Amino acid sequence: MAAPNTPQAKTERLLNLTMALLAARIPVPKQRIRRMVEAYRAVGSDEAFDRMFERDKEDLRAMGIPLVTEEISALDEELGYRIDQRDYALPPVELAADELAVVGLASRAWAHAAMGGPAATAWRKVVAGEDGSEAPFAGLELRLGGGEPAFDDLKDAVIAAATVRFDYARPGEGGSHARHVEPWALTAWRGRWYLVGHDLDRADARVFRLSRVASTVRVTGETPTVQRPADLDPTRMIASSATGEQVVDRSVLRVRVGTGHGLRRRATGTSSLDEQWDRLELHDGDVEMLAQEIAGYGADVVVAEPAELREAVVDRLRSARATHQGGR
Repeated sequence: MAAPNTPQAKTERLLNLTMALLAARIPVPKQRIRRMVEAYRAVGSDEAFDRMFERDKEDLRAMGIPLVTEEISALDEELGYRIDQRDYALPPVELAADELAVVGLASRAWAHAAMGGPAATAWRKVVAGEDGSEAPFAGLELRLGGGEPAFDDLKDAVIAAATVRFDYARPGEGGSHARHVEPWALTAWRGRWYLVGHDLDRADARVFRLSRVASTVRVTGETPTVQRPADLDPTRMIASSATGEQVVDRSVLRVRVGTGHGLRRRATGTSSLDEQWDRLELHDGDVEMLAQEIAGYGADVVVAEPAELREAVVDRLRSARATHQGGR
């Protein structure tokens, strides 16, 4: 069990108290509650238990949980506590077809993650009473990104609050430079993933685009020196720092016949080169986002022009190859 004064311990205690009162058919006296809830049994004195229980009652009511105080019986003046399941239960959830599709797609986002089982269970409960089919989102596929080689390591570092080192390339600077960072948050913004954290070398908060991380992420084992600010707004930091992004007005691609359908839908011009290849022309594209998409097609898409887009795709493919070979 967690230490009694930690947020985790309080959450466990409130959850156990709620479950105990929901299971009771009649109001439960306070001393019986103390025996039913493990955290209360560990409290050393009656005074300390009374203070903790009073705070917990107010917390539950503040969260909207209908905890009521009632006489246990007409012959007993002692008060008891209960939560009526009818008042506690949510009304039936009714979703329109488009809302159902969004929930279904969200459940797919967890399909290959640690929460895959609970997500599937939750989805089955949502469609209980419906036809149970996936028709609302048939043919749709959710794309969350996160394909950058550094994504998993930085995600783990954020969760563990682990200080990291990595090489980082900024446009216009040439090459990459070592960065020493205490990570605070990993956030998606406009189709890209960013790390927000405290840059130890610059002694200030900084934003790092994951596609520009040019090396493996190394955990240093150092204790963080600056705590994540309580009012941290990662999205605002990212938006304010995302200036000077590289954009191309026109790009020409060679796309293997029968592939690259996402690119074909946005193409402003399409022509056949031979039996195996088509020529696609696209306008107004962000280099980083377009390079990420094209690299995902592997050998089925080749950039003819411009050179900066071709180089960005090659860099991504080389990085993916290095990561794959290093993991063998």
